[in-house]
Amino acid sequence: MSGPATRRRLPPGATLGVLGGGQLGRMFLHAAQTLGFDTLVLDPDPHSPAGTTAHYQLCAGYDDERALAEMAGRCDAVTTEFENVPAPSLASLAQDIPVAPGAAAVAVCQDRAAEKAHFERAGVPCAPYAVIETTEQLAAVADDLLPGILKTARLGYDGKGQVAVADRAALAAAWLQLRQVPCVLEKRLPLKYELSIIVARGADGTRVHLPVQQNLHRSGILALTTVPAPDVTQSQSDQAIARATAIAESMAYVGVLCVEFFVLEDGALVANEMAPRPHNSGHYSIDACDLSQFELQVRTLAGLPLVTPRQHSPCEMVNLLGDLWFTSGHEREPDWGALLALPGMHLHLYGKKQARAGRKMGHLTVTAATPALARERANAAAAVLGLQGF
Repeated sequence: MSGPATRRRLPPGATLGVLGGGQLGRMFLHAAQTLGFDTLVLDPDPHSPAGTTAHYQLCAGYDDERALAEMAGRCDAVTTEFENVPAPSLASLAQDIPVAPGAAAVAVCQDRAAEKAHFERAGVPCAPYAVIETTEQLAAVADDLLPGILKTARLGYDGKGQVAVADRAALAAAWLQLRQVPCVLEKRLPLKYELSIIVARGADGTRVHLPVQQNLHRSGILALTTVPAPDVTQSQSDQAIARATAIAESMAYVGVLCVEFFVLEDGALVANEMAPRPHNSGHYSIDACDLSQFELQVRTLAGLPLVTPRQHSPCEMVNLLGDLWFTSGHEREPDWGALLALPGMHLHLYGKKQARAGRKMGHLTVTAATPALARERANAAAAVLGLQGF
């Protein structure tokens, strides 16, 4: 939270607002409405997944002063569903009502250079890197940072805005390809796998976290999250939790924060990036835990008590991308009936009207009594949907 607005525990019937109308906002609204809150969404799309689910929606840009003023007048507290909402809009709202996470924290997460600098300030290791904003900085890149990955400092996600570079010639070409916007060059490290951890921190400093999650990416987009994480040692799990908590503490963060880590071949843990919101890799918590990441988001915003979530079922969470609608060469609806005939299936579709390749249309959480059975069922689901197995 930032600004002079005071925080108090909000009762059912209060109005919680969210900037952003995507699927994360939609699932936040489901959790908020279950707890008895009214909800409001600000998004420019009148048909957004969250906007059509909310009690009220304001169709306007995120920097529209009139809409922000109306939001502040109608809401008792506001959150965001994605990190690229303008930080000044959050700061403006925070002058009148509680906002979590605050503008300063979101601004850090919006910029890879600021994010990595913050990791260092928090004492959390990350990949060696260099900031490239000028041709002079491009020329001054240290030799030992190559080969590497050049990433735009802002607006990159799901593999977008990233180019692998093997040498200086490739680096120069990639910077031109990315239109010479501010970038971060990260040294390519020997990766074993990726994990993520979701922490929630209240305004009173209370902290809880979900179990550590192991993630598989395909084409830069999350394909599968497995919990319990099969390859993560207890030491690595403890490190991930401690480091994510340190990052949240160092920002005086209020809300739900996801931190992604790379596990290297030698077992070392380095921070990759963070998201100031619930995360794709935490969606399984709706069906496999007694407290989801979205209810944690509601509780941090409304000043309600935080308790540690308990995972009650081993699970696999499968992302459902728009490619599924085109497996036959033309657009068709996947066979949800055949999928739901399998045991342990929890299907979540986001209400998006148009399928596109790479677009997140939904997710599937597969639960079972054991991790092995959850993986077996996930592969059965993949076969029904025409997906590559795991």
